[in-house]
Amino acid sequence: MLSTIFDKPSAVALGTFDGLHKGHTAVINSALAFKAQGLTPCVVLFDKHPQLVLTGKAPVAILPESLRLKELDAMGVRHFTIPFEEVRNLTATAFLEDVLMKRLHAKAVCCGYDYRFGHDGAGDADLLKTLCEERNLACKVTHAITYDSLPISSTRIRTAIENGDLEPANAMLGRAFSYNFEVVGGKILGRQLGIPTINQNFPEGFVIPKYGVYISGAIVDGARYTAVTDIGFRPTFNGSSLRSETCIMDFSGDLYGRRIEVELVKYLRPERKFESPQALSEQIRRDIQDAKEYFHEKT
Repeated sequence: MLSTIFDKPSAVALGTFDGLHKGHTAVINSALAFKAQGLTPCVVLFDKHPQLVLTGKAPVAILPESLRLKELDAMGVRHFTIPFEEVRNLTATAFLEDVLMKRLHAKAVCCGYDYRFGHDGAGDADLLKTLCEERNLACKVTHAITYDSLPISSTRIRTAIENGDLEPANAMLGRAFSYNFEVVGGKILGRQLGIPTINQNFPEGFVIPKYGVYISGAIVDGARYTAVTDIGFRPTFNGSSLRSETCIMDFSGDLYGRRIEVELVKYLRPERKFESPQALSEQIRRDIQDAKEYFHEKT
């Protein structure tokens, strides 16, 4: 069933892990804690969002897959991707025994309080604890991690991003919301204004932040630069395609064709049509100054 069979005793973290928010990392950290007992922490991922397979429609992503795997690597956990179609019809017991115990050699299993598994989601965290106890496996169920008195969820984060509420979204994520899409060619409008920018398109199925200008950061070759990002249609130039356009401060270089990570930090203002390119250029310079002051205050 798995392309790679893990043959060492493991502690497996279970969940959707679509956003790797604080609730997800709490589950993964509980698996990491078993490292002290000689177990290898592992995360089970699915090749497709379960809702896409079950209902034909998945929620829009809030974390690119490449960044998700990068975050998991940074946490120090092994990760295995399973085709969801291969396990969707397994009973809860069969999933535990055939996938976790036989294929991953699980000696400990970790999940969140709201975890569901097995055919039609028939199994919950309580059933998982019972099944593990019967098989002499350790089981750790993490409680809800809250923000503003409510459980953190990918749905709440997704809504916050769509509303431009980056500060609560980032607080729930435990890091800045970011994307690392390929830098594409533009109309070189930024360079003509004296403010070079990088352009990135949002792929289908990825969350679209509220249109407007953001204080942001850009990561190039491991270095983080202060930046300002516009998301929208560039109304001053009658743009017709949605894209992310980022001005990276104190950087010069050709980034075309590269995947550059952009972190959105704070919503500054809505997009609007300026009376002239010069007026837009002056506003962008004010935005840049706002970004510099913001990060200066944070240091």
